[in-house]
Amino acid sequence: MTNTGKRAALYLRVSTGMQKTENQRPDILQVVRTRGLEIVQIFDEKVSAAKERPEFKKMLLAAHQGSFDCLVVWSLDRFGRSMVGNLQAVIELDRIGVQVISVREQWLDTSGPVRSLLIAIFSWVAEQERLRISERTKAGLERARRQGKQIGRPKAIINMPVALALRDRGFSIRQMARELKIGASTLHRLLTAADTILAAAFQGVPQPSPVPIVQPCEIKQAA
Repeated sequence: MTNTGKRAALYLRVSTGMQKTENQRPDILQVVRTRGLEIVQIFDEKVSAAKERPEFKKMLLAAHQGSFDCLVVWSLDRFGRSMVGNLQAVIELDRIGVQVISVREQWLDTSGPVRSLLIAIFSWVAEQERLRISERTKAGLERARRQGKQIGRPKAIINMPVALALRDRGFSIRQMARELKIGASTLHRLLTAADTILAAAFQGVPQPSPVPIVQPCEIKQAA
């Protein structure tokens, strides 16, 4: 097919280093040839969707910079692990003028007359999924509270007398944190709170008067 002049980027991803993105490449290249696209960038990633994905971030940055017109993927699930996340990526790319082409999801070709309808449907589905996730999260938190479970990170517990004793001995915050096996910032926050409580507790409490020093006097004996 004649080259259309459209610049294409390829995004290939597998979940583990034991797998190979080369299995996806032949089908993707066939789509590129069929559509007459010009490959300008390839983003090859070997990492789980649950982890940090540097190539995915580079791809999004290049898309925002206008480096390519189309993004070709083997399947939408290569974007991420959740439907809502994948749809949001498609919507974001479409918003900045980048067409997503999937080998497995050929219905995703939004260059036809149904383009606006598909994007509207994607947006609605993504919004509904976000609402369901939010509702499930709130329901789970409320159920945990009713059961008396602690929500959030557990509170740090330290032996405050030991911490104060270490400080009196001249230990730095970092040295004390290593000794007590606690984060330095957490320890600093707890010590500051303890100092504030102690200062408030002793505020207005009369301090004992100094004991008067009695000068010795000479006792004269009676004649």
